[in-house]
Amino acid sequence: MIRHIVMWSVAGQTEQQRIEARLRVKSAFEGLRGRIPGMRSLDVGIDFSDVDYACDVVLVAEFESRRSLDDYATHPEHAQVRAQLNGLRIARHQVDYVVEC
Repeated sequence: MIRHIVMWSVAGQTEQQRIEARLRVKSAFEGLRGRIPGMRSLDVGIDFSDVDYACDVVLVAEFESRRSLDDYATHPEHAQVRAQLNGLRIARHQVDYVVEC
């Protein structure tokens, strides 16, 4: 199994704009749950720590295989989410690793 973790910082000049951006990112990615072949689970969280080095949103997904993860990267519904969030995410960090069972 592969675990895919992505963290984003979002755009916004005011705190309200950043809150709305976080919620849009969370909602958009949660909409992929159950729609991507090979995706076993998907969880999206919003940071509440408010420390200056924290990211705003995290996605943790598990895939059956590396191939499933690769297919997710080019899946049309995933591409649609990325397009609809264009400009909202200003920084991105990612880690993919094999989960040892």
